[in-house]
Amino acid sequence: VSTGGEMIAFLRGRLHAKQPQRVVIDVSGVGYDVAVPLSTFYQLDEEDAQVALRIHTHVREDQLALFGFLTEGEQVVFARLLGVSGIGPKLALGVLSGIEPAEFVAALERGDVARLTRIPGVGKKTAERMVLELRDRLVKELGPGAAGLSAGTDRPEHEDLGAALVNLGYDRRSVDRVVEAQGQELRAWSFEQQLRAALKALSRA
Repeated sequence: VSTGGEMIAFLRGRLHAKQPQRVVIDVSGVGYDVAVPLSTFYQLDEEDAQVALRIHTHVREDQLALFGFLTEGEQVVFARLLGVSGIGPKLALGVLSGIEPAEFVAALERGDVARLTRIPGVGKKTAERMVLELRDRLVKELGPGAAGLSAGTDRPEHEDLGAALVNLGYDRRSVDRVVEAQGQELRAWSFEQQLRAALKALSRA
């Protein structure tokens, strides 16, 4: 997978563990800890299924971190975000988790700074830089509207919704209000459906 100075670019193996923003892939008995955005998490099969992820290898000092994506579009958005001043891998992953990739490109096309600043960790100046530096480039690379970036179907998963949302950077009180407002209807859904609904409500808050 990696020899000498080469970076890991692709992983195929068994999905050993799965949770929002993190998966472990078993490749011939070696477990690779890979950070993933929610746009990828939504589309993954259940644990023990076979999975193939495109990998961005990030090296900083003595630390090596792996970021995984199911689609080329997600990887392109992530890589381009890293090219924006003030955006590192953690925030780039947060952007792909705080807004659907297709909606992100559409927001860039519109110059919708207000929508971008509702993503946790993205301030007005960062949002303005993203529009300025990424709008033309991403639309050119991915096409207007980036229709092919939409997430796939939901699959059941049981996790603590509140904890997952707080880990994504949302305020605990805001999270509690959204979860309480959704009530019984929210609890009847799969975890991915709950997460989608809660993120949509938080983005409007």
